[in-house]
Amino acid sequence: MSYPKPLDNRQACTYNVIMKANLVKIGNSRGVRLPKVLIREAGLPYEVELEVQGDTIVIRPARTPRDGWSDQFKAMAETGDDALLDGGRLVATGWEVEGWEW
Repeated sequence: MSYPKPLDNRQACTYNVIMKANLVKIGNSRGVRLPKVLIREAGLPYEVELEVQGDTIVIRPARTPRDGWSDQFKAMAETGDDALLDGGRLVATGWEVEGWEW
């Protein structure tokens, strides 16, 4: 099965694309079919995220888990904001001292 891929060389759309669509019953849910031209124009990949903003449903490409974390960790290290909260000391809880069996 071939899935649409984002278009890297998209040109900016200079007009508003407004289409009406019916919600179709899919089990206990409802769905809407997106025309291929809208998917290509938006550069949507196979997986998307949905978000409700007021009375609007926003569809955007799905982000990968931990996307951008390495940049954030690097920025934290550069500002010294990556120190451990306990100062690196190993502090055992009462349960760890008395309840845990090795």
